[in-house]
Order: sequence, then C-alpha cells, then structure tokens
Amino acid sequence: MNDALAEGPDGRLRCWWGASSPEYVAYHDDEWGRPVRDSRALYEKLCLEAFQSGLSWITILRKRESFRAAFAGFDPAVVAEFGDEDVARLMADAGIVRNRAKIEAAIVNARAALTVDLGELLWSFAPPARPRPTDRASVPALTDESTAMAKELKRRGFKFVGPTTAYALMQACGLVDDHIEGCCVPAA
Repeated sequence: MNDALAEGPDGRLRCWWGASSPEYVAYHDDEWGRPVRDSRALYEKLCLEAFQSGLSWITILRKRESFRAAFAGFDPAVVAEFGDEDVARLMADAGIVRNRAKIEAAIVNARAALTVDLGELLWSFAPPARPRPTDRASVPALTDESTAMAKELKRRGFKFVGPTTAYALMQACGLVDDHIEGCCVPAA
C-alpha cells in the first residue's frame, strides 16, 4: 500500500482522502467519479465545486442538504429568477457558505445553464480514458481539457469556474477517473 491509499473502517482500500469520515466514505464510494450527464445534477455539482473553492470538501458535503434547500433543489429555472432579496436571504443562511461572490455566481450560472445543454457541453471536454493514477503526484489539479472547459464556460457567461474548479467538476462527474490504482471503487 502507498500513501495514496487508505484503509477504511471496513478494511477496504480507498483513495487517501476517501476514508477519513463517514461522509467521505459514502461520497467516495457511491458518487465521486461516477458519470453524471443530467443537466440539473451537473448544475448542482458545478455550484458546489464553486462553493468549495478555498474550503475543504467536507465542509460542502456536510452542508449539501442545506444548499439544496436554499437553492431550490438546484433547479436552474428557479435559481435563475433569484433577485436581491434571495441574495440577502442566502447571505443570512448559516446552513450554507455565505460568500456573496459565490452566491451571485450560482444565480448567474443558473441563467447561463438555461441557455445550453450542460451535459453535452461539459462532456465535450472529457479526455480519452487513461489508466488510473498510481500515486498522489499523478493526480493533476488542472489539465488542458479543464482549462478549455473553464474558458468556454466563461465565454458562455458562467462565473467562478476556473481551470482547477473545472477539473474538480470533471473528477466529481466522471469525465475522468482519478481513483487511485488499487482503490476499492471499480472503474466506471
């Protein structure tokens, strides 16, 4: 075993980050890296990745249900109609990350998401399949594809989606498989 794998509470090997808490185990085993193509689900993941920027992912996981309640189940058609009163309401909601720029980006991104097929757009940046990484150093923070995705999203009016956030989105939604070789999660 290398430092890129960790033994979970059930004795199974997981990516180093995926065994440290029950929330991480569930997210790692059941969600992260699984292909997501539904536009609404992709919008949610895009928003959560943006909210995570600069924070620990566990913070977002623990607040995810509050985010869903605050952002109308991440229905872009509803969030696109949010105005100043909604921004004030969200800024007062201790159940979510209260960052005005990120809140406003989620609203702008809802409006932009209504103008595209988000699944088709995001998946157009999926790179060819590659072997799973064998160590932490083999897991990139960004790639040419995530840089191109971020550029195209920005061109289409999306906010708070730099290349690193775009790559995290690619990982979360299964556009790439960055589970470490030897991880208990089977390849998609």
